[in-house]
Amino acid sequence: MPKDGKTYDRSAEDLGNIVGLEHVNLQVADQGLTTLFYISGLGLTRDPYLMTSVDNMWVNVGHSQFHLITGKPQRLRGRTGLVIPDRAALLQRLDRMKKPLEGTRFAFAEHEDFVETTCPWGNTLRIHEPGAFGRMQLGMPYVEFDVPTGAARPIADFYAEVFETDTAVDEGGEAPAAHVSVGPSQELIFRESKAPQEAYDGHHIQVYVANFSRPHKRLLARDLVTEESNQYQYRFEQIIDLETGAPLFQIEHEVRSMTNPLYARPLVNRNPAQNNRNYVPGRDGWVAEPLGTEMDDPRRERRQQRFDSVTRRRQAAE
Repeated sequence: MPKDGKTYDRSAEDLGNIVGLEHVNLQVADQGLTTLFYISGLGLTRDPYLMTSVDNMWVNVGHSQFHLITGKPQRLRGRTGLVIPDRAALLQRLDRMKKPLEGTRFAFAEHEDFVETTCPWGNTLRIHEPGAFGRMQLGMPYVEFDVPTGAARPIADFYAEVFETDTAVDEGGEAPAAHVSVGPSQELIFRESKAPQEAYDGHHIQVYVANFSRPHKRLLARDLVTEESNQYQYRFEQIIDLETGAPLFQIEHEVRSMTNPLYARPLVNRNPAQNNRNYVPGRDGWVAEPLGTEMDDPRRERRQQRFDSVTRRRQAAE
């Protein structure tokens, strides 16, 4: 027993081999409508340094991004979770977008635990408040995909064996779901659905991994690598049943090493409450609010959601 009498669940701070979910990449039809939704409506920030023309827009959300390329619109088959502070201000911004985005698929609705909104081309986002996902106050805590019935457990096994990351299968809730740890307070969720599967249209996600070569060898052995991008990156698309080789779900993964020059690149995030009528010097950049008086605040444990520690859930299930 430590001299101070304190004990901690050290597994709650474990990370698997996937250490960060960096971006979701989608094609969009119009950069003007994209600006209205992601920047004016959600209150996010266009990256001021990279992809500043009209054919691509990188949108910062905490330490993650959306990459939005001009082209035939793509739709993620599921939903992207975001944490954005100040729900009341968010709802006001979205309400102001009703007229500018009229005639598109834009919509939004308030729920008890989140605000759900749809982009002009039908992509669904769920916006949560700070404190819902550990200490994250602005960011991308999860991407959730709708997958065929029976796919959750073999998908979890795929990531656990190929990528050496923490996984768990949640049999409760609305439908069984595989939870895959991809960074601090970040997950990929694969939720089983009885609805017909939509055709894959080429959108992708990007993750960083600590051990870069071992997953590559395992993917290569199964002929799953689709692109040898460069020294720091490769790609694959098919998640398969490791026992049968049968495909389970298709989503391109852009896999980067932690030695990639872009790893941990500082991202600019603005304060969306700042404008020329209420301007306060020194408040242009977004600054996180404190969630507790100190790191050992016992309220922190009560704030954590189930996917803040997939390892703990798996141990409890065993």
